[in-house]
Amino acid sequence: MQLLVSVRSAAEVGPALEGGADIIDAKEPARGSLGPVSSGTLAEILAVVPPTCPFSIAVGDLAQPEDAIRALASLTLPARTAPTYLKLGFAGVSSPEMVSRILAVAVAALADCGSPALVVAVAYADAERTGTLSPELMAGRARGAGASGVLLDTHTKDGIGLLGWITPAALGAWVAGARQEGLLTAVAGSLMPENVETVAAAGADVVGVRGAACHGGRGGQVRADRVRALRRRLDAFGHYSLID
Repeated sequence: MQLLVSVRSAAEVGPALEGGADIIDAKEPARGSLGPVSSGTLAEILAVVPPTCPFSIAVGDLAQPEDAIRALASLTLPARTAPTYLKLGFAGVSSPEMVSRILAVAVAALADCGSPALVVAVAYADAERTGTLSPELMAGRARGAGASGVLLDTHTKDGIGLLGWITPAALGAWVAGARQEGLLTAVAGSLMPENVETVAAAGADVVGVRGAACHGGRGGQVRADRVRALRRRLDAFGHYSLID
């Protein structure tokens, strides 16, 4: 199981990697759950992330296919040996057909320009209040549109984390269903250290954090000791888990 740590600046990359992060994720928490960093900040982050380290980018919540074209066109991605994931959300989009269209356009746009980046559709556990597709429906739409993965997150960061919206049993079922679709599976959403074992038991490929890795919450600074503590929890879980 891989640990993803979201960073908002190049200065946070070192502590995240020192603490044991497997995937570095670029996002600006002040701009929401999928807030993209500026193009300048993205370039600075990419300059210090080793090309052998998997990397992901929060692209934002998109409402139309044209939004995906514009967002992807604004990205300058250097050649890397490890995967690059682009996270696309759909807050306010309740039409399954529109979600499929946006995803398909994004996948096609990347293929047309020869980019090896992979599209990850973001489902929200608080989908009803976010006005978007349920997590179960999102996984099927992601696979049908050619996306490579699906992330289950929370849209509104109001102190109610992922496990406040979905039971451990339902989370496990969602992960299993997404895997049956052939998708990379990731979970996030204001997860705290004490949630790690419960979330890990669901069997997702990736666990993502921001606030738990920071001094001062999600708006604070990533610290190596906090990332290291999360890494230890995941590693300890792996020693006795039947899930590989």
